[in-house]
Amino acid sequence: MTQKIVLASGNKGKIAEIQAILQPQAIDIISQSQFKVTEVDETGTTFVENAIIKARHAARLSQLPTIADDSGLEVDALNGQPGVHSARYAGLPSNDQNNTEKLLQALKHVPQAQRSARFHCVMVFMAHENDPSPLIAHGVWEGCIALEKQGSHGFGYDPVFYIPELNSMSAALEPALKNTLSHRAKALKQLLPQITDYFKQRA
Repeated sequence: MTQKIVLASGNKGKIAEIQAILQPQAIDIISQSQFKVTEVDETGTTFVENAIIKARHAARLSQLPTIADDSGLEVDALNGQPGVHSARYAGLPSNDQNNTEKLLQALKHVPQAQRSARFHCVMVFMAHENDPSPLIAHGVWEGCIALEKQGSHGFGYDPVFYIPELNSMSAALEPALKNTLSHRAKALKQLLPQITDYFKQRA
């Protein structure tokens, strides 16, 4: 039986990525927009807190199990910034291009050898609004920040996120390859068996 799970996100790039990764599974991912779920204020100070806030909000309004993620970029030379503020780094309204340009400007005088960075993704599954034990997974993707933008795939900071072992920018990777390597793919890979076990126990 196919399980219906709401995805607590309005980010079309993120939705497409998660749907592609979960396509082989017996899970029907439904965008929160189908339930007219509005964006919720991400008032947490960590990725875990924000993911739970989003999942609880969508579960309450949809009355269905919900997956939410909070992800962002951590740059060592900037003491972990932009971190939980990655989507709003350059201010509101959020804009990928403005965020990326602000990041490059902030690192303008930082040599390539000191531009290490990583994407984090914390993914949460909540069975219902008051779920006391949400399932949580954390994926990390190591890389560094390039000197300039390159590539046309992906979204967010993908055009400046360089993966040394692939000698490629994230935005230059084919989506199918990125979906096996990314922080979001790693978090989903951890979360999926937990979700499967949850539904098996209640079948």
